[in-house]
Amino acid sequence: MSPLPSSLIANQAESIQIETLELLEWPRLCQHLATFTATKLGAIVARQLPIPGDRRTSETLLAQTREAWELERSATGGLNFGGIADIGAALDRATRGGVLAGEELLEVATTLSGARNLRRAIDQREDLPALAALVEELRTYPELEQEIHYCIDDRGDVTDRASPKLAEVREKLRAGRDWIYQKLHNIMQQHSNAIQEPNISQRGDRFVIPVKASHKDVIRGIVHDTSSTGATLYVEPHTITEQNNRLRQWQRQEVIESEIVRRRLSEQIAEVAPDLERLLAVATELDLAAARARYSFWIEGNAPRFIEPDETLTLRQLRHPLLIWQQKHEQGRDVIPIDVRVDPTIRVVAITGPNTGGKTVTLKTLGLAALMAKAGLFVPAREPVELPWFSQVLADIGDEQSIEQNLSTFSGHIRRIVRILDALQPDRPATNDGVGAIAPERAHGGAPLQEPGLDDSNGSESDGNETVGAQGLAPSADRPATNDNPSESLVLLDEVGAGTDPAEGSALAAALLEALADRARLTVATTHFGELKTLKYRDSRFENASVEFDDQTLSPTYRLLWGIPGRSNALSIARRLGLDEAVVTAAGDRVGGQSEDINRTIAGLEAERRRQEAKANEVAHLLQRAEFLHEQIDRKAQTLKEREEQLKQTQEAAVQKEIERARSEIAQVIRQLQRGTPTGQQAQQATAQVGEIAQRFLPSQQPKPKPKGYKPQVGERVRVPKLGGAAEVLAIDEADEEITIRMGLIKATLQFADVESLDGKKIEVQKPEPKPAPPPKTKERSILRTSSNTLDIRGARVADAEIEVEQAIDRAISADFGCLWILHGKGTGKLRDGVRAHLKTHRLVERFEDAPREDGGTGVTVAYLR
Repeated sequence: MSPLPSSLIANQAESIQIETLELLEWPRLCQHLATFTATKLGAIVARQLPIPGDRRTSETLLAQTREAWELERSATGGLNFGGIADIGAALDRATRGGVLAGEELLEVATTLSGARNLRRAIDQREDLPALAALVEELRTYPELEQEIHYCIDDRGDVTDRASPKLAEVREKLRAGRDWIYQKLHNIMQQHSNAIQEPNISQRGDRFVIPVKASHKDVIRGIVHDTSSTGATLYVEPHTITEQNNRLRQWQRQEVIESEIVRRRLSEQIAEVAPDLERLLAVATELDLAAARARYSFWIEGNAPRFIEPDETLTLRQLRHPLLIWQQKHEQGRDVIPIDVRVDPTIRVVAITGPNTGGKTVTLKTLGLAALMAKAGLFVPAREPVELPWFSQVLADIGDEQSIEQNLSTFSGHIRRIVRILDALQPDRPATNDGVGAIAPERAHGGAPLQEPGLDDSNGSESDGNETVGAQGLAPSADRPATNDNPSESLVLLDEVGAGTDPAEGSALAAALLEALADRARLTVATTHFGELKTLKYRDSRFENASVEFDDQTLSPTYRLLWGIPGRSNALSIARRLGLDEAVVTAAGDRVGGQSEDINRTIAGLEAERRRQEAKANEVAHLLQRAEFLHEQIDRKAQTLKEREEQLKQTQEAAVQKEIERARSEIAQVIRQLQRGTPTGQQAQQATAQVGEIAQRFLPSQQPKPKPKGYKPQVGERVRVPKLGGAAEVLAIDEADEEITIRMGLIKATLQFADVESLDGKKIEVQKPEPKPAPPPKTKERSILRTSSNTLDIRGARVADAEIEVEQAIDRAISADFGCLWILHGKGTGKLRDGVRAHLKTHRLVERFEDAPREDGGTGVTVAYLR
């Protein structure tokens, strides 16, 4: 049989990629992600989240998610997308020469403001390199935003100041309406008996008054409408007809002038449309990064790391993200996690076990984890999350049985497997797709692809010896049997080889898994065939796993066990459910003794595994208990330390109280000394006693030991050897090393060397500390004020002032002025505070200060630019 054409192979490869996403329920996950976006455009993109085709892009997306995660956890909160609107349609119409409505122009302005706020929030932090790279060259056009706000008000209407002619026309309209209102009020007062109710209304842009039908001749004019009962006529008096005509003309002129303003703004937008489209794309990327971070935090995910070929795939406590959603949003049952650990030498994992045991969920969980990591999402597993970057994720999950296409269950599986093998061909050109390699052209519609081995001439399928998909398994002229460089792909097969004769299905499944071991990085397959359990013992690239089954409750535990194949539970389940023992025994005899021995061996391994797990749990419990006791000891030690500190403080407080009482007594002694009753020697002795008490009971407050030498204090008594007696210190001049003393009636100034303490210590001379060297003088930047570097914003609003300052800074940077003089006046200070708050966060402003007093002082701010 000749090989398939390359175009057909490409179409089949694309088909299996799209089908894999549906089988893994990736669109549902994208819908969940979209609920975490903040913008309309972000939600649209999230619902069809693209999956990168290269590892570098995936790592960039993960870096953006990490940084957005850090922003979400910071005190300032995450990114604020206020004002960002979907202006794509408006930009497209503007580039085609269309005139945008006022609301659309306002959305452009708010989007520019929102993007500038996003860039500012990112630029303020230095730990966001991936997000900073997105906004690095973002242009927000503050002058265009200012022009739109100047011409369009908050309701989307064109303002009077936008055009002198428009202001003139609107002034005429206001005056004309006032004249008509005054005229109609006069008429209603003069003919109040003919008026149904004193209200002025409009009919077809004409001002009218309600006139009783019985008095229609009293107020002559044009009848524009009649009430439902016919009792009221809405009349336009002839006296205002001409003025109503003028109003309609002025209204048309107003529409024309407003359109002229909106057209001018639309043309300005069209000129910078490419930059605005880029701005919108960056805002959407930031929104997606923030949504990925919020969703990852919500599912308690951790950042994955892409491993190299010689590292081990490790996913501990991995949970299905859709089941997490079901648990939290739909009150579903708790999600049971699985542990996945695959050595780098393993290429195929065969999972066995009973039905409804969780084998299919395991496949989908692993496939979604690989897709989430590629798309920049965190994986709901414990750290570390380590898995390869799979270039393709290919799956055959579920039943593709179809009566319309004459497909049995077996044929449906083979149909998918053929396309999977085609997608794994090493010589097929790689393309940048969402999941793996998809051809540029899409195979939507048309007749179903013809599979080899199917005879469509009579609409029937072949018997148990059919050769469906043989081309996908057997070597051909351009498809080698083995591949030394397998594709970096993940293949997921559910019930491989099922749906046909068990002997042939088992043989076909074994051959298929051996072929996939050569062609794919990792294949995970579920099966009921016992023969596939032995592949591990013939080929080191194979590994067994099983879903645990509880023999006591006859129900699965949904736990994934590694290294042990699942055993058949059909006979034991039948026996426990009450099937006739003779029938069960006869069935066991038909199975054969060897199968029973294998089951007993597997049962023994499972029992041993349970014992080891029980011991491991016991050790973990003991370790947890030891850690608990260690924490208790630490807490008690900390408590004792705090009590000791508290006791020490209490003791010091008590001693301090005693010292204060002693000092009070000393003060009393000094007062008595001043009255001449006690002697000074008694006061000095009392002071020494107080110092001794403080030194004994206040160790924390003890002064540092004095160096050798002596330093007298004012009021202290010292000895003067030359005069042969003691004297009182009146003053000390350390700079000149002189001391002034009084001895009886004698007052003198002596050198330090002439004085000593009462116990003979000489006065210590303190050497002055060397002064630090002055800092090197930096070259002062010129602050010469000129008309070019002066900005006058007096009388402006704070928001408008920020935009003007932004523009002035850009001009100053371009002209290399070095500084900018901002004249804001003094006033209430709000304008000055708003401008300085803006300058404080601006990345191009080095510092700012008040101008010199002669140049305006606090009414002028000088901003020094980087």
